Amino acid sequence: MTLSMTPPMTPDSLAIAPILIRGAQVLLPSGAIEVRDVAIAGGRITAVGTDLPTDASTRVIAAQGLTLLPGVIDPQVHFCTSGEAYEEALFTETCAAAKGGVTSFLEIPNTPPITTTQAVVTRKLAIAEAQSLINYGFFIGATHSNHKALQAAKPTCGIHVTMGAGHSPPIPSPLLVDTLEALEPIFATGDRLIAVHAENQARITERAQQFALETDPATHTRVQDNQTALLATKIALGLSKAYQRRLHILQVSTGEEADLLRSDKPSWVSTSVSPQHLLLDMSAYETMGTLAQTNPPLRYACDGEALPKEDRDLLWQALNDGIIDFIATGHVPHSMTAKSQGYPHAPSGMPGVETALPLMLTQTKKNHCTIAQVCDWMSTAVADAYRIPNKGLIEPGYDADLVLVDMATYRPVVRKELQTRCQWSPFEGWNLTGWPVMTIVGGQVVYDYGQVDISVRGQALQFG
Repeated sequence: MTLSMTPPMTPDSLAIAPILIRGAQVLLPSGAIEVRDVAIAGGRITAVGTDLPTDASTRVIAAQGLTLLPGVIDPQVHFCTSGEAYEEALFTETCAAAKGGVTSFLEIPNTPPITTTQAVVTRKLAIAEAQSLINYGFFIGATHSNHKALQAAKPTCGIHVTMGAGHSPPIPSPLLVDTLEALEPIFATGDRLIAVHAENQARITERAQQFALETDPATHTRVQDNQTALLATKIALGLSKAYQRRLHILQVSTGEEADLLRSDKPSWVSTSVSPQHLLLDMSAYETMGTLAQTNPPLRYACDGEALPKEDRDLLWQALNDGIIDFIATGHVPHSMTAKSQGYPHAPSGMPGVETALPLMLTQTKKNHCTIAQVCDWMSTAVADAYRIPNKGLIEPGYDADLVLVDMATYRPVVRKELQTRCQWSPFEGWNLTGWPVMTIVGGQVVYDYGQVDISVRGQALQFG
């Protein structure tokens, strides 16, 4: 599909027609899935019941045989690639997100322009207002010198701290805050949630020198090894406990971290994991090369040199036990050209907004989890952790951010069908179910059986 820009609609120029979703299998707040009608008006859910009335002004969506879920809130995306136009990337990536059932996103601050001041927060909000098909929020990124902005900039979903910037490519970042002396003032001041990318930069730098002559992409996992993540997670936990500070640990990727959190996770700490760390391991380098390169890296399988139990098994166990709280894609749309540069020059990151929901719903068919758990991990728990009101449940009064999925049909991930601008997926060829057939944002149908309505605009998220 060829996309073209449409001027954004305003409340005065766009009257949102009422919608009645008829006869869907609806995930109720109790976790039960039952046949219900769902009525929508004014961007909100107004009723959930059976045989709800309608009139000539209402759009009726026949949803028999389909499953209605809360829209996905993806709390970790990178919607811009260095060197590309920010406005165009945000627009195209929210098209991809809508196709994947994502109705809201939180963006990490390392996307140009780097979000470290009120001026940049304001600029990104303006860009999103003009370009984003779904709801949006932005982190403010910590540096060594912007402590006042971290507390004053608004609206933001929280403070993002990069404890390790990786080594491939080795580009210095003003967002790297990697020493206890630099981290402590951030935790000691204010009460905003702090989200950390937990990798220990000192260990990365040391091991990068040790493996400096290697060109095998699997070296990425060996350089940024399990201890690299564990050391940083321990530091972040220690500071959070010392200052009773709300903390979110992004992309837990190792069994050691899962074990640590199982024994030492305060009630004010939350964590997330990405589908790639649940479903892939470092054997993916053999078939995908640098397409498998991401931060934190893919981890070991049981091959004699690894843990007694696979990292993935321990992550799944922690997720099912509530030690890991929710799912974040970490979506990064690096182009195939950038990723083909070879190790260690290729950038790290994988796209994920288009495939995360069907990937996780497919796992329900394998008895790894339930549909209710997937929706808690991908919507309800995210809204709770970031204190986003009126999101994450299907009940009257909540925002009409919804996704209608087909749990009966399997389709493969096909590169040419992807909306993401980078046009690739680490899960290409995987046969998945639970593909979205319709996505609704604020009562507006933004994705409808293969068509993206580029006139729809999301709203800035509010944070409690």
